[in-house]
Amino acid sequence: MPGPSCCPVLYHPPPLGLSRTRIRIRRLTHHLGTSVSLLHPRLPPLVGSSSKSSKHRWRFSCFQEEESSSYAPENELVNVEESKSTELERYKLGGRNHKIKEWFSNLQEISNTIFNSKPWMVPWSGSTIIQVMLLWIASFWFVGSWIIPFLAHVMGFRKETLTYRGQALYSLLTDVAEGLAGIAILHRCLARFHPLPTGWFQFSLHGKWQIDVGLGCLMFPLVNHLSQVNLNLVPALPSSPVSVSSVQLSILARDPVAMALYAIVVSVCAPIWEEVIFRGFLLPSLTKYMPLWCSILVTSLAFAMAHFNMQRLLPLIFLGLVMGTVFARSRNLFSSMLLHSLWNAFVFLDLMK
Repeated sequence: MPGPSCCPVLYHPPPLGLSRTRIRIRRLTHHLGTSVSLLHPRLPPLVGSSSKSSKHRWRFSCFQEEESSSYAPENELVNVEESKSTELERYKLGGRNHKIKEWFSNLQEISNTIFNSKPWMVPWSGSTIIQVMLLWIASFWFVGSWIIPFLAHVMGFRKETLTYRGQALYSLLTDVAEGLAGIAILHRCLARFHPLPTGWFQFSLHGKWQIDVGLGCLMFPLVNHLSQVNLNLVPALPSSPVSVSSVQLSILARDPVAMALYAIVVSVCAPIWEEVIFRGFLLPSLTKYMPLWCSILVTSLAFAMAHFNMQRLLPLIFLGLVMGTVFARSRNLFSSMLLHSLWNAFVFLDLMK
């Protein structure tokens, strides 16, 4: 009877992946301070604990996400509202800037249409412009208020003691001296820039400037109406005495020689001096720093303020605008001088009524 057969027991080495897994787990458990074997009977609880811890971690992480997500919509809404308000403000500001730019561009187009000519070449700076204007005002005041009265006192007479003709001649000489002093200052300040570029201080009888002067004369009734408006806005102070000028006295006396002398003062001398300094020098000089239409406006304000009469401010500003427009179109000082002279003659004839 045969004995029990013995089957040879074959040794199967563990798979290569399992041995590597054991090595990795041993290293991991050694690092954690625990001796764990993959075939240990307590391995399932360890695996369960790890799964539980992973579940706890997952629950905790989900809880954190829920907490953070609970606050996220509010913060996002606040950020969205702030961004919308910022974009709206930028849109409004951009719209305003666009309207302002469009307004200035329209003015520039109108200016280019009216003044279809090349800009002036201005070789001097703003300091020269201020210097000329301040010296001109100072000389005008110093000559008329100090030098001429002092010379008259030295010669033994005063303006108040003169006859109508004598006062008219005194006014003519004073105006001529003031004008010559202003021209001398202008020439002296601009001497280092000679020869001047073309287009400066031009006088000509040629061209179509007569039409512009005629259109400017049509504005005289509006200037006269603005005079009444200005008188209503800025009436004369009741405490100030009502004084009658020497021009009005000579008109009342009906002295023809005195009236002729005063007519020369207001219709010839004053337009020449004032147009040379305001339209001939100041207006083209300002075009270096601003558009032409703006330089006409600034020059008109300076022209009105130089008369030191608040009751005539509005008509003088409008008159300066008209004369500046006529000069800028023709580039001819004779046109603005003639228009200025016609206005002064209109006022003088109105006083003679």
